[in-house]
Amino acid sequence: MAAISKIATGNGHGENSAYFDGWKAYETNPFHPTDRPDGVIQMGLAENQLCFDFIEKWLMEHPEASICTAEGVSKFKETALFQDYHGIPEFRQAVAKFMGKVRGDRVKFDPDRIVMSGGATGAHEMVAFCLADPGEAFLVPTPYYPGFDRDLRWRTGVELVPVVCDSANDFKVTIDSLQSAYHKAQEANIKIKGLLITNPSNPLGTFKDKDTLKNIINFVNEKNIHLIGDEIYAATVFMEPEFVSISEVIEEVECNRDLIHIVYSLSKDMGFPGFRVGIVYSYNDTVTSCARKMSSFGLVSSQTQHLIATMLSNDEFIDNFVAESRERLFKRHKYFTWTLSQIGICSLKSNAGLFIWMDLRKLLKEKTFEAEMDLWRVIIDEVKLNVSPGSSFHCHEPGWFRVCFANMDDYSMEIALSRIRNFMVKNNETMVPPRNKLCRRTSLKLSLSRSLSRKMDDFIMSPSIMSPQSPLVQART
Repeated sequence: MAAISKIATGNGHGENSAYFDGWKAYETNPFHPTDRPDGVIQMGLAENQLCFDFIEKWLMEHPEASICTAEGVSKFKETALFQDYHGIPEFRQAVAKFMGKVRGDRVKFDPDRIVMSGGATGAHEMVAFCLADPGEAFLVPTPYYPGFDRDLRWRTGVELVPVVCDSANDFKVTIDSLQSAYHKAQEANIKIKGLLITNPSNPLGTFKDKDTLKNIINFVNEKNIHLIGDEIYAATVFMEPEFVSISEVIEEVECNRDLIHIVYSLSKDMGFPGFRVGIVYSYNDTVTSCARKMSSFGLVSSQTQHLIATMLSNDEFIDNFVAESRERLFKRHKYFTWTLSQIGICSLKSNAGLFIWMDLRKLLKEKTFEAEMDLWRVIIDEVKLNVSPGSSFHCHEPGWFRVCFANMDDYSMEIALSRIRNFMVKNNETMVPPRNKLCRRTSLKLSLSRSLSRKMDDFIMSPSIMSPQSPLVQART
């Protein structure tokens, strides 16, 4: 048999990591309230499923948005025929307007700089191809999204150099950490072409304040390297202070705008990962031109562009949707983290994203990544929850786990929380959390935890919840 390329057969995809292994465990035995109640609950997927009823209502009221309805069929022919890689003008205008809206309309985006791609995955690869040659590298603060190893490295040959951040200062990015990583790369003869930051952060659920962003922009200007801002969670900020975008900060500081690039998508803010709408927004004319040519390999379908353009152009709907999404994320996050705190589980204080950064360091048998993986296997195999270990996010401290809370209905969430609580009680680990800034403080003792346990059991086993006719059950069937 003829040989297959090294790129195709190599491990560049990163599929053999614990992050993807957890997905496989879920896919082989997925939880279902009636068919598979002992299955694995998916808590490793950062999806925003809390507002689909809101979107479905709009779609029912605006059937013309789809070319596959009687009301929209008049647009079928022109949408089905060839569209060039610039994208439908109405689509680019609507996306640019939406990007400004979710940033409080404090900055405007030029539709002519909107370059589309097949999701943020394709957008990141496109930027990597534009900015760096094989063997060159980007700095990336840790912990960071495991998919970056695939998105930026696999087919481009670009390397990622970690910028080590730790819990002592809530994993904040500092100039000292950036300088240290940059100098280590120089000593290893690695050419740094840029810095990639996620803001808000996946997996931390935090975002960078204006002073931090100013320091970062000053750093890239001093080094004359590019800054890529992944802002795909911009509209998931559900508590004050308000999100600050790179696009706002560059209006206030002197910088070379040719070094500034933003990656965006509708996968998280709107909950549309299946639509594969990714965006590259560069302030560099050459990068914009090159990226647009490369976008031919990952265009968004014209049908999707038409639907998105119609939806995002409806100001009243978008205003209400963004407000409702933030409110629901806030309530889910508050309930989820409060319940965990009652059973002695701490998490990093956060106000954005679709996940929490859960601290299970006290459950490790020893402070090693081997012990972290042992604990993770118990959570997967016995507790039947797919959570993601910190090591898969390149975290340099064992014992942290990312847990997604917005990709399930209320019933599934209660089952998941009940399983966590039972695991903690079984292992006699329910205790008063240490009183530090990383922990949500509680003075409850084990007896109160057991009281909560009984209340949760009463809720889960109640006839109205367990009935197949329950809306919560039907939402999963």
